[in-house]
Amino acid sequence: MTALHHATDFANTVDFAGYHIPRLGMGTMALAIEGRPDRGTALETIRAALDCGVRYLDTAWSYYLPSAPGTGTPEDMGYGERLVRDALAGWDGPRDEVLVATKTGYRRTCEAVAGASASQDRASATGGGRQHLQAAGSRYGWMADSRPETMIRDAKESARHLGVDALDLLYSHGPDPAVPYEDQIGALKQLLDEGVIRYAGISRVDNAQIDTARAILGDRLIAVQNPFSPSHPDPERTMEHCALLGLDFVCWSPLGGFLDPFDRHCYDPFREVAAARGVSYQRVVLAWELTRYDRLFTIPSARNPREIRDSFAATELRLTDEELARLG
Repeated sequence: MTALHHATDFANTVDFAGYHIPRLGMGTMALAIEGRPDRGTALETIRAALDCGVRYLDTAWSYYLPSAPGTGTPEDMGYGERLVRDALAGWDGPRDEVLVATKTGYRRTCEAVAGASASQDRASATGGGRQHLQAAGSRYGWMADSRPETMIRDAKESARHLGVDALDLLYSHGPDPAVPYEDQIGALKQLLDEGVIRYAGISRVDNAQIDTARAILGDRLIAVQNPFSPSHPDPERTMEHCALLGLDFVCWSPLGGFLDPFDRHCYDPFREVAAARGVSYQRVVLAWELTRYDRLFTIPSARNPREIRDSFAATELRLTDEELARLG
């Protein structure tokens, strides 16, 4: 029996991690990794998001440009988190209303993964059996390192990057095949117990891993961050599982993503509705996602102020029952 109920009248502002915020936030990865805009444009983009009403910013310890296998230059390590810190420091709005979430357990790598043709999980002999995530056509990728000591060290470093005493919300960036999942969640528990983080989340997980984390963390686990979009419709039904458990579901790559290839024809019905409405199809996609679950947050990325302003306008777009039926 499903706990999900789709509706056009869900509240778009809800309580989450101690904040009362809109369910549309902003992912900042595109501002910090390869293809990123200049720093001034990135800061302007984050502040434009805040000015139009975004109150949830998502970053990660691993949002930087790598310079050698598994490492980054001293100047670029922590770039994404420091960017968020500096954008907030130079913003004249209510900083205490903004939730900043970050992630631990991954690092960047320039290692070429033999035979990688898309962003996918694969073990590398040179990486000690660790998980690699490689984008198609790119020599850059991510490497899982979720050893408890690494997760704890990086989380404390994230707090320094962000200039805070405690992190609002910290996600485990993803399972590491080289580390028992219970140990990874145990690291989050230690960080909670020590007051380094206020709330915990998990990412890239299946339902069994959600249950494991819930059993260890209890109600201090508040969110699951998994991909969800018309081109990735949550085949393992983790959103439904979150609804059954009362967990928030945060969808990354809500517009299909920019690192991985995806079936663009999935978005044709959204383009048709958008053309009839005179808005962007991206705005229609985000508005549709907000109707999927009343505890769903969507965090589109942006590389300039125009993109995030258009995305946030989805919170004001109400789709009709006929349009929702057409979109599926």
